[in-house]
Amino acid sequence: MKIAMIGTGYVGLVTGACLADLGHHVTCVDRDTAKIDFLKNGGIPIYEPGLDTVIDRNEKAGRLTFTTSTQEAVAEAEAVFIAVGTPTRKTDGEADLTAVYAVAEEVGRAIKGYTVVVDKSTVPVGTGDEVERIIRESNPSAEFDVVSNPEFLREGSAIEDFMKPDRVVLGVPGERAKTVMQAVYRPFLLNETPVLFFSRATSELIKYAANAFLATKVTFINEIADICEQVGADVQGVSRGIGLDARIGSKFLQAGAGFGGSCFPKDSLALVTTARKVGKPTQIVEAVIAANTERKRRMAEKIIAACGGSVQGKKLAVLGVTFKPNTDDMRDAPSLDIVPLLQDAGATIQAFDPEGMKEAAKHLENVVWCEDVYSTMDDAAALVILTEWNEFRVLDFDRVRSLLNENLIIDLRNIYTTAEMEEIGFTYHSVGREPVLP
Repeated sequence: MKIAMIGTGYVGLVTGACLADLGHHVTCVDRDTAKIDFLKNGGIPIYEPGLDTVIDRNEKAGRLTFTTSTQEAVAEAEAVFIAVGTPTRKTDGEADLTAVYAVAEEVGRAIKGYTVVVDKSTVPVGTGDEVERIIRESNPSAEFDVVSNPEFLREGSAIEDFMKPDRVVLGVPGERAKTVMQAVYRPFLLNETPVLFFSRATSELIKYAANAFLATKVTFINEIADICEQVGADVQGVSRGIGLDARIGSKFLQAGAGFGGSCFPKDSLALVTTARKVGKPTQIVEAVIAANTERKRRMAEKIIAACGGSVQGKKLAVLGVTFKPNTDDMRDAPSLDIVPLLQDAGATIQAFDPEGMKEAAKHLENVVWCEDVYSTMDDAAALVILTEWNEFRVLDFDRVRSLLNENLIIDLRNIYTTAEMEEIGFTYHSVGREPVLP
């Protein structure tokens, strides 16, 4: 099957490569000539484990190509995926659909024969209707259908998420479009993966509802962690105790510095905006957003308190700045709030991240970016863990002790146990657990 993927950002590139791996012939399109040239020459513009292998395999097999020509890619395609960004509009909190609608107009002009246009971008309810209107207006004689197909890819494990999905959600307007989408996802149907067909509106809302619910779980356990610290309970025990209840589940119950990334903050806010527009405000989701914003400020205060109430003139070693491990994504990362707050309080930040420093340097000023984990600790008053990269879980504590001015660790991801910190003699502050004080 011939497929055009418009947009080579995170979703478009991963989805295009994986559809090619399913056996389809995929042409990925982007207006950015430098990006397309980079891809053609074997470069990968984002960090996602395993993506380079999938792209290389399918390019060599002739199933995956890259171009700047929307016209050529769409004219030959049976299905056209729109996978461009929908960032939050700063003016009102709504999703900015400018790029989606611009692509819809281009696609409309380029369609030759019956084509299914698939909204892969995360979009509010009603976007599919507007995409359909724009295509019809740009090409009144076009034969097409518009389908909603939200993505559920987790950064850092996106290849596995695509190839072994919990479900595939599709909002289709009729049987003809449904038949095409069944052909797109035929390998999943053969494997008895749940492929769910709904109306477009239902499909569009599923994505926002899913992310808002997961964000709620994260925020809930963070607030429980605060209670744990006050009453002497262990949040990890609480998480396990409630997570084994099948009605609750154990995922997204890890206390930390607050949620970030490209989905939870943006999608929660977009859902709130949609709800307000239709006169049904979502009080729970609005509270989640407010609590998560406050969470980041309180984590900065927690670090300062652990440092004796002041970080004025102190160097702090910070490990991890991306919003999660196995990605270079800095969108809404807690570090973007926490680091400036520490700097405002007088601290000098010496930081290291395995993949995110280049991107982080665009957003964080006056940070000393270090070559490795241990160089951050030179003459530092404390070690602060903001992202749970695996290499931070196996530190040489004798070396850490020799580099830090004080044996102080503030772990906002709970990657170590209080028992092992007590054994090696570090002052250790974590989230939702009593501190270890030698």
